[in-house]
Amino acid sequence: MKKALFTITIIFCFAASASANDISQAQALAKRLSPKLAQKVNFEIITASHNGTDIFSLESQGDKVVVGGNNANSMAVGLNRYLNCYCKTTVSWYADIAVDLPAILPDVPAKEVVEARVPQRFFLNYCTFGYTMPFWDWPDWERFIDWMALNGINMPLAITGQEAVWYNVWTKMGMTEEQVRSYFTGPVYLPWHRMANIDAWCGPLPKEWLDGQAGLQQKIVARERALNMRPVLPAFAGHVPRQLKEMYPNADIKAMSTWDEFEEPYRTFFLNSEDPLYAKIQKMFLEEQTRMFGTDHIYGIDPFNEMDPPSFEPQYLHNVSKHIYESLTAVDPQAEWLQMGWFLYYQRKDYTPERAKAMLTGVPRGKMTMLDYYCEYKEMWRDLNGFFGQPYIWCYLGNFGGNSNIQGNVKEAGEKLERALKEGGKNLVGIGSTLEGLDVQQMPYEFIFEKAWNFNKSHEQVVNELADRHAGHESQPVREAWKMLYDSVLNIRPTTFCGPLPCQRPELDKEHGRCLVRYNPKQLLQVWNKLLEQDAIITDAMTIDLIWVGRQLLGDLFYAEKQAFDTAYHDKDLATMQTLMEDMGYIVLAMESLNSCHPFCTMHKWIEQARDLGIATEVKDYYEMNARRLVTTWGGDLNDYSCRNWAGLLSNYYFERWFYYFNYMIESVKNGTLYDNAQLQESIGLIQDKWIEKKALEKVSPDENVLTVCRTVNAMFRDKFSMIKSSN
Repeated sequence: MKKALFTITIIFCFAASASANDISQAQALAKRLSPKLAQKVNFEIITASHNGTDIFSLESQGDKVVVGGNNANSMAVGLNRYLNCYCKTTVSWYADIAVDLPAILPDVPAKEVVEARVPQRFFLNYCTFGYTMPFWDWPDWERFIDWMALNGINMPLAITGQEAVWYNVWTKMGMTEEQVRSYFTGPVYLPWHRMANIDAWCGPLPKEWLDGQAGLQQKIVARERALNMRPVLPAFAGHVPRQLKEMYPNADIKAMSTWDEFEEPYRTFFLNSEDPLYAKIQKMFLEEQTRMFGTDHIYGIDPFNEMDPPSFEPQYLHNVSKHIYESLTAVDPQAEWLQMGWFLYYQRKDYTPERAKAMLTGVPRGKMTMLDYYCEYKEMWRDLNGFFGQPYIWCYLGNFGGNSNIQGNVKEAGEKLERALKEGGKNLVGIGSTLEGLDVQQMPYEFIFEKAWNFNKSHEQVVNELADRHAGHESQPVREAWKMLYDSVLNIRPTTFCGPLPCQRPELDKEHGRCLVRYNPKQLLQVWNKLLEQDAIITDAMTIDLIWVGRQLLGDLFYAEKQAFDTAYHDKDLATMQTLMEDMGYIVLAMESLNSCHPFCTMHKWIEQARDLGIATEVKDYYEMNARRLVTTWGGDLNDYSCRNWAGLLSNYYFERWFYYFNYMIESVKNGTLYDNAQLQESIGLIQDKWIEKKALEKVSPDENVLTVCRTVNAMFRDKFSMIKSSN
């Protein structure tokens, strides 16, 4: 009896300690957002719902707002509800952006109690760590982790710093420091190295990087765990350096297929999971990673992402999965496997249902969770029998390459998600987002994560709450603008290489299908006009909305004028060509002015982050080269894949390419010479290569506020916007 009482006492004390820690973590989060907010809000522990799901409550008690939750993560969601709905504000995922709060923090008129609809809320994509995060330091991550908690994310991908682990593993196995660092890619390309697509590109990786990222990852996972998140760390998926083939000649190591036209020196190699060396490397990696970063027993493993496996035979695929999982549990008996479902979409002609079933059922049911990666377009769970009983997470992708275009079939995606929650079976265990780059518009991702909770909002409520928190107050014009965006404009499925025409490589008569105007342009102009019915106090979210819509209209106008320019070329109409060239120059300068009104719409911010992360000058220069290359030429056949509609890029890199094109075409008419696309593209390629090697970039600062800039640009081009025609 005494022993039982002692045990109960220990359990009670532990639970009380955990509860106190949850409250202190939630309070610390509120204070990081705003000390004023922390003084207004108290937190308390409430029990989980009857079926064990996460829950939060929100109410006023006296002069305080009390946020309850069964853990710190649920409390953060309740806090975000208070900020969004009552304070009418949006917390930016960027550390530099302060939280806009009303002068007097409001009370909550009636108590709310909201339960989660799914236990798991996943976020991030391997690519995000290249397209957005490679040069982030702790302040950037600290705000971003807070943003994830506010949006209920409890399963973030956490792959920072893994090269430090691999460095220790490969050097212990006999590789030299230089060999290991040269095996790694440059910092912005590490996602594709981690996914076994390329080796060595833009390397070698500085030792300074390895050490700094290891320390950063320790802070990241500690904070994520403190906010009740379960970080998904990597495990060994079979990707090995080519030197291992020489060091272990009897090991079953095969060259992988080349990826996106990268040449032979960048080819990757795969160690068969049935080879005894596989389990040895897995053990070394997991033990070293756990020593450095701890573990939550869930590991991201993606052996054949956009790569052909050595064989598509079902038995081979089954055995690969089986032995990878066995290598995990030999080290960590509690191990679970999380796998991207992107390969099942991207290579769907190869991964027939029979082959997919063989691969997925090589792991015991419940031990492999699939991320259904691109559900706003293609729900693979429907084609593959609910992933044959394995748990899966419905994911919204929303952005490829960090492209800064208006895109995302938001309303449709929400409706598809609602159907999935009804029809997807008990093994649909979560909601997630797998965006490749953050860009600046957070709305689509916040919208998806709201669906993880029982808010039961109508479409009208979604629009009105969103519009009010972007405006900072109840605003009928902004509500009308966002209703048009939500109902009619945001119906564009995200695609690759998606950007306005100024960000595309110039070519005569090229249709540039990803720049097509897939909405009513007159309606988008109405949206911009409605957003411009503002007073002088503009929130950060509204600044982004104004820029986002205005630069899209300008990009669409550029597309219309470029078509007219090409027609004038065929007609040999030099006067019209000259006029249109000048007009398009003004359009690009106007886009530059709009983007300069927000720091995260500028190339300068991207380069500044890159250079600030380096210590030695040569490392700063190296990071800048990586930063410039990724968002321009990329590598392989991915030129302009990560195009960004940014100040600094527009007026320098993109316009230099277009200026060359315009002059080339005008000279062709003047001199009667034939258009030679191969020669044109070669010359543009030289412009690109030269730009990548430049150093630093002048900071762009607007002389006027965003409203003034937008109104000036709107007035300047209002008549010309009528030229834009829908491509539908």
